[in-house]
Amino acid sequence: MNDPFSAIQEVIQNRRTVKPAQMNGQQVPDEQVKQVIALVDWAPTHGHTEPWRFRVYANDKVKSFCLAHARLYKAHTAPEKFLQEKYDKLLHMGDLASHLIVAIMQRGNLPKIPALEEIAATSSAVQNLLLGATALGIASYWGSGGMAYHPAMKEMLQLREEDLVLGILYLGYTDKPVLEGKRVIPLEEKVEWNG
Repeated sequence: MNDPFSAIQEVIQNRRTVKPAQMNGQQVPDEQVKQVIALVDWAPTHGHTEPWRFRVYANDKVKSFCLAHARLYKAHTAPEKFLQEKYDKLLHMGDLASHLIVAIMQRGNLPKIPALEEIAATSSAVQNLLLGATALGIASYWGSGGMAYHPAMKEMLQLREEDLVLGILYLGYTDKPVLEGKRVIPLEEKVEWNG
């Protein structure tokens, strides 16, 4: 193997999900977050639509977003289905995170390109961000819970009907040891080699 392949292989194989509650509250320098964000622009994009958009929240804005998220849940949940534990989880989700980033697929102006391809491009951009974070020793979590996919979140973020929130990313540091990676289905069962 050559050195560039080994380096990227190591980063990919060592990327782990670290839940925000496992972060330690230490701040990631904004400059490093900007470095990681710059990697999103190199995701594959059909027709150069570049549909990825990211809203970055730092400092007190992380807690402000979490408060707004929790209130959104309360406002759009029937009283008999409302769970105080879920409200509290959303409210405190970012307490130990350094930065919170909302990943958005903004539908391009080329309707011939299927929305699925725009989602795939934005997901690739998110993966670039997560891999960059791993390379810099930054813990990350890609969350899709709470109101992330609810129309009320789109309204809160002033998105168009055709745009989609693809998740809420949390960045920070952790003192927890990185767990060993695992896959439950052997690679041989997921790849059919022809030729």
